[in-house]
Amino acid sequence: MSIAHIESYSINTHMGEVIIEGPVNTANLEKMFMNKELTMFRPADRQKEALLNITKLPEGMLYVAKTGQEIIGYLTFHSPSKYSRWSKHPCVLELGGIEVSPSWRKKGVGTALLKKAFTNPVVEDYIVVAIEFCWHWDLTGTGLSLLAYRKMMINSFKKVGLIKRATDDPDILEDPANVLAARIGKNVSKENVILFENMLFENRQLN
Repeated sequence: MSIAHIESYSINTHMGEVIIEGPVNTANLEKMFMNKELTMFRPADRQKEALLNITKLPEGMLYVAKTGQEIIGYLTFHSPSKYSRWSKHPCVLELGGIEVSPSWRKKGVGTALLKKAFTNPVVEDYIVVAIEFCWHWDLTGTGLSLLAYRKMMINSFKKVGLIKRATDDPDILEDPANVLAARIGKNVSKENVILFENMLFENRQLN
């Protein structure tokens, strides 16, 4: 995978200018530090370690929203877990974590990260899947109900062509609020599209 697409742009908020850039390489990420409120998945310092590991993966990509060298939001891509059914597909790329510091939410940062990431031509070679588990959602911080957060997530994904898909994937079925969304890149072969469609339901019962 080529990840040379590193242009950046800025968005203006009432809290100041935010730079959106990526894919960020390991050397540049090491110069940055995490906003202390980025704790959705793990403590901020451990989250930086996780992001550093992603930048070292063959198909890992990291996009950041930052003020100066402080990361206030990020988005990742990586190969599906080897335990996931999607790892059996030759051209599925997973949209991993996307997180924005609570102090910087409702300012367009998350949308800007998504839009920036999906301008990278490399995504056209993949079927990108987003696997959203509701137990990671910050309902307290956002003040949203479970259904409202789910709707917000689905609408955000639609802006970059990620469409909610039905599936019998056990990971998604574990909770009714969980979401699988997918975007099929322009360069994905018809055969790989058909394979993906067939993989959505692997446990069909024959009547």
